[in-house]
Amino acid sequence: MNTPVEFHTRNSIEQVEEGKDLAPRFDAQGLMPCVTTAAQTGEVLMLGYMNAEALRKTIETGEAHYWSRSRQVLWHKGATSGLVQKVVELRIDDDQDTVWLRVEIPGDASCHVGYRSCFYRSVPLGPGDFQRTLKFEETRKTFDPKKVYGDAPNPTKL
Repeated sequence: MNTPVEFHTRNSIEQVEEGKDLAPRFDAQGLMPCVTTAAQTGEVLMLGYMNAEALRKTIETGEAHYWSRSRQVLWHKGATSGLVQKVVELRIDDDQDTVWLRVEIPGDASCHVGYRSCFYRSVPLGPGDFQRTLKFEETRKTFDPKKVYGDAPNPTKL
């Protein structure tokens, strides 16, 4: 029988910053940011959010779970698409309020829009127009979202 993951109570700065206790701090909405990168290349794939349940499930299963802010549900990444993120390493930052996942993904894509990374566009820097035109850094989708998700509404709110 598996024992559920428990978090330590935060007692001191020394405990949180220099100790061995996992004592995560979630924000007022009960969330913490999670940066997810490709284990092989280090490429940033996405920024998601975890609540306590998502962090526990990620630790327990070795697969990435997030809290969907737009849908207000726990989200097992890849449960629908098959692009499950297998966690190779999970790190927590110095004050334990941000998580970093290094993951491997079958099919090599992470973005629900079909690109490898959710960061598939860049913003030109320097002086110029107030409104910027984004530059596509990924020009080819890894998968067709309509084939994977059908005509389901986009999970991102406008």
